[in-house]
Amino acid sequence: MSLWAARAAAESDAVLGARPAVVYEPSTVEEASLAVAESAREGGGQSLVFVGGATELELGAPPSRLDAILRTGRLDRVLEHAPSDQIVVAEAGVTLAALAAVLAAHGQRLALDPPSPERATVGGVVASNAFGPLRARYGSVRDLIIGISIIRADGRMAHGGGKVVKNVAGFDLPKLMVGSLGTLGLIATATFRLHPLPEDGVTLLSARRGAAEIGRLVARMRESQLEPAAVIAFGLPDGRFDLAVRFEGFGRGVLEQRDRFTALASAEEGVSCEALDAAAARDLWARHDGARRAGSLRAKVAMRPARSAETSAAALAPLLASLENPAGVLYPTLGLGFASGDVRDPDAAAAAVGAARSRLAAEGGSLVLHAAPETLRSRVDVWGEPPPAIGLLRSVKSRLDPARRLAPGRFVGGI
Repeated sequence: MSLWAARAAAESDAVLGARPAVVYEPSTVEEASLAVAESAREGGGQSLVFVGGATELELGAPPSRLDAILRTGRLDRVLEHAPSDQIVVAEAGVTLAALAAVLAAHGQRLALDPPSPERATVGGVVASNAFGPLRARYGSVRDLIIGISIIRADGRMAHGGGKVVKNVAGFDLPKLMVGSLGTLGLIATATFRLHPLPEDGVTLLSARRGAAEIGRLVARMRESQLEPAAVIAFGLPDGRFDLAVRFEGFGRGVLEQRDRFTALASAEEGVSCEALDAAAARDLWARHDGARRAGSLRAKVAMRPARSAETSAAALAPLLASLENPAGVLYPTLGLGFASGDVRDPDAAAAAVGAARSRLAAEGGSLVLHAAPETLRSRVDVWGEPPPAIGLLRSVKSRLDPARRLAPGRFVGGI
């Protein structure tokens, strides 16, 4: 066994019930390249899944076959940080928390904030297109990644993008790898554009808003040219929402936006809006992360932003009612949301997922299960109906992984 094929697999290495025989644990990108090349030769070609912090390992279908996994945890170096150019190059196994500590020393940050930053890795965040509420202001992984290096299915390296924000040559490869779930190659390193750490920030809470109110308030924020860093609507059992809005930046600008939003939010009689102190704000963001991480079922919904609160409230009510300990969070400026809870009746949950998908599809939306117990996976497709571009996706897979060795069956449409 080669040095980078560190050990035989254990039960804890299983991916959605599929247990590999071998676990590769390379400590350099070069070793990772050799490991992927070796897996291509072993036994006519091993099927291979890449694992980082495993925060999104339940996203996607179980692999149709699994001979080996490659863990990226030892690829944990920040290779380059150019504060003046506001870029950073990091290996796939660097956690977001570790990267944040390096960047904070220079007053900068990578504005990606999915839950569990102490476990989420650079490669995993790119591969799963993970995000948090800061996407409202700073965009998604696709907006922040400017370069990438990958290890192809044959073990060879490929590069795309650049190290300068304005350089767009070869930018397609970074975008192609975002959300690919390891089906096209192993993300070895990623280059991101950075932002300064904000000088000041404030979180405001307007409690118990109706779905239509949320839509009107978001529209008024847009018309008033307010620029929130994050907007979150927490679903309540009665169909209402607690709306949290965060503003960041220079001190005077934060205060000015705080006052303008407070005036907008308090315009309707009987509606309150309060600025949270630091402890209360931390509790609120912890509430958000808990809703995103909790439960045996976690679903992501997408819909048109304009009526997202009303659409999500109607579409998700039966699903949330079928779960124990249900929770829901919505990013109304983005038209994206998450529902979570524990499945008590798989048949009821499956019916509720189908009903939610039908309701969302009628308005141009979708629902993807980011986590689900096997009892539910056996009843519904975690991805839902394949998109119209499924033929193109299959063609890309065929070009980059002709032997279908990389995470086979994990992606939409069985790719």
